[in-house]
Amino acid sequence: MSNIILEMNRITKEFPGIKALDDITFKVERGEVHGICGENGAGKSTLMNVLSGVYPYGTFDGEIIYNGEKCEFNNIRDSEKKGIVIIHQELALSPNLSIAENIFLGNEITSHKGVIDWTKTMQKAREMLELVGLENENLETPVSNLGVGKQQLIEIVRALAKDVELLILDEPTAALNDEESMNLLNIILGLKEKGITCIIISHKLNELDYVTDNITIIRDGKTIETISKSKGEYDENRIIRGMVGRELINRYPPYENYAKDVIFEVKNWNVFHPDDGNRQVLKDISFHVRAGEVVGFAGLMGAGRTELAMSLFGKSYGQKITGQIIKNGKELNLRNVKDAIENKIAYVPEDRKTTGLIGMHDIRSNMTLPALKNFFSKNDVIDKNKEVLTAKKYMDLINIKARSIEQEVGALSGGNQQKVVLSKWMITEPDILILDEPTRGIDVGAKFEIYNIIYELAKAGKAIIFISSEMPEIIGMCDRVYVLNEGEIVGELDRDELHQENIMKHIVAHNRREKNEK
Repeated sequence: MSNIILEMNRITKEFPGIKALDDITFKVERGEVHGICGENGAGKSTLMNVLSGVYPYGTFDGEIIYNGEKCEFNNIRDSEKKGIVIIHQELALSPNLSIAENIFLGNEITSHKGVIDWTKTMQKAREMLELVGLENENLETPVSNLGVGKQQLIEIVRALAKDVELLILDEPTAALNDEESMNLLNIILGLKEKGITCIIISHKLNELDYVTDNITIIRDGKTIETISKSKGEYDENRIIRGMVGRELINRYPPYENYAKDVIFEVKNWNVFHPDDGNRQVLKDISFHVRAGEVVGFAGLMGAGRTELAMSLFGKSYGQKITGQIIKNGKELNLRNVKDAIENKIAYVPEDRKTTGLIGMHDIRSNMTLPALKNFFSKNDVIDKNKEVLTAKKYMDLINIKARSIEQEVGALSGGNQQKVVLSKWMITEPDILILDEPTRGIDVGAKFEIYNIIYELAKAGKAIIFISSEMPEIIGMCDRVYVLNEGEIVGELDRDELHQENIMKHIVAHNRREKNEK
């Protein structure tokens, strides 16, 4: 049998007004982990949708050779019958069904009469969960009760239940913390040992370095090159150059201090869990931000960073909230999100697809929605011309790559979606901008563009709160950093003190104090 399991030859895919894939060719060796990387919008997901039959044969040019046979997949079931299974970035689990039901959904174990055999289903589910370290999970638990990391593993188990031979993972760690990501990558390496071939799409170059054998770089719908780690060809700068088409010498813009006077203060902020009034999530939080300053919040997953951001943004998280929010020396009473917007406070959420955008609406309506009342309407009549001109202005200003402002936002790449979310709040002309994981799930080139936008906002005198789980990003972007751990501020670091070791020292010291007090 040939050592090549997959060949994609001269694949070209067009949508109205855009060529998404342009003559892409690459090969995957049997039993390897093959990385696909490129900027957001480069065509990575489109290519995998072609391979898996999401885009059926006849809607693209070129050929797919799998196990030496030319394949003409008309739908995803056709590719799954051949052992090709794709796990998309947006998980496709049914939240109200149990773990066992999700594993075999559409692939049920039935008796000869067509009735689901629950005894065999439970037994097989338990066996398969052992493969990903979830053997102790209650099979009857609804998957909505699981964290994102475990849900991602359930998706892998679903694939294994279909006798997968080639597993495609599209940005599998985008929503995971470092520990969950490493666990998933080690499981992928375990699947490789079992003879399963994997294709992993990722923008995280350190993860590709850890898990892959070969990496194919795609830019603007074209294959740039495939590099082999076994031949010593892996070089991060080479990959970035291939992705963005230029040398990216610095990951962050040159630092400048634009900080002026304090314009935003939070004092003695306490928040309890929305579903449990006895569980305190944030404890006596106090901090300040200057105009023109980028202030970071660092901490491990579960530290309370997102809960802090949402509770400040019109109490959109939590209950029994106490404390003060002071802007320009005046205490604010923010009862809801509307009050926050009225007081020139904006929040870019970590989950752009669920809470940041309306995927089925176009770019224009997403951009202008929060500003409709104050900027685009008079006597409750919307000024459509002004709305269109503003959307076009911001589309050009922050370089959103799309056919027009009327393009559906759900069809954009992750980086361009993030730019739409940013522009949506920039249009409201906020004084305080809270950014929660603003570069999650986007590539290094798009990150650099967003960093530049953030610095331009700081230069214009905006007070920026910057939340990120990537410590290098916190260190590279912030003037000052507050360290958050278990709902408390446990340290404050100035620019010249910003090192990962210093951040972790504060967290470890707080954990030690908490342990000694118990």
